[in-house]
Amino acid sequence: MASIAQLGSAPDNGNARDQLIEAASQIMREGDTIDLSLSELSMRAGLNSALVKYYFGNKNGLMLALLDRDMGNIVHSLEALVAKDMAPEQKLRLHIGKVIDTYYAFPYLNRLLMRTVRDSAPVEAARIAELYLRPIAKAYDDLINEGIKAGKFRKIDPQFFYFTVTGAADRFYSSRLVLRHCYNQDDVSESMRDGYREHTVELIMRGILV
Repeated sequence: MASIAQLGSAPDNGNARDQLIEAASQIMREGDTIDLSLSELSMRAGLNSALVKYYFGNKNGLMLALLDRDMGNIVHSLEALVAKDMAPEQKLRLHIGKVIDTYYAFPYLNRLLMRTVRDSAPVEAARIAELYLRPIAKAYDDLINEGIKAGKFRKIDPQFFYFTVTGAADRFYSSRLVLRHCYNQDDVSESMRDGYREHTVELIMRGILV
């Protein structure tokens, strides 16, 4: 494997790896896409594109690293929320709002997750499921069942709840063409995000609360 110096770049303390991941994230956010070229990535990061091979093996490896960064933060935050000593309703409101904010920051997230699972080798797909999908499913089971036992929530299916919340966030932030052609808007503003957060939290919670 070539050294970093041979690749014509000598970033401090390996920060080039994080720079490449963040550059990929920015390109995908701004372009509303999960595709990018190495030349575009190189320009955005200000680094030699050959560093992708050095750090990640290939572009797919970079996408896996980006997924690990974003999904790892989500799982950690969700597990911390489940463990908090607060009312089930408050936990669920906080979580739904956080999902809306997360997809505002990373609108590509669900599409990247689905493509990565679909296109990865079975061993890698199983790793992703074990690290991210199953912990989220378990957290939803715990959140919903806690509210049901407390007499606060109706008996709802945690699996359906997962698809409802994820779908509400993913669909909204992946609909720029609808915004442009139907509402003459090019992007979702912060005020629109805040309004949609409030709308979604209230809509879902009214369907869950006893």
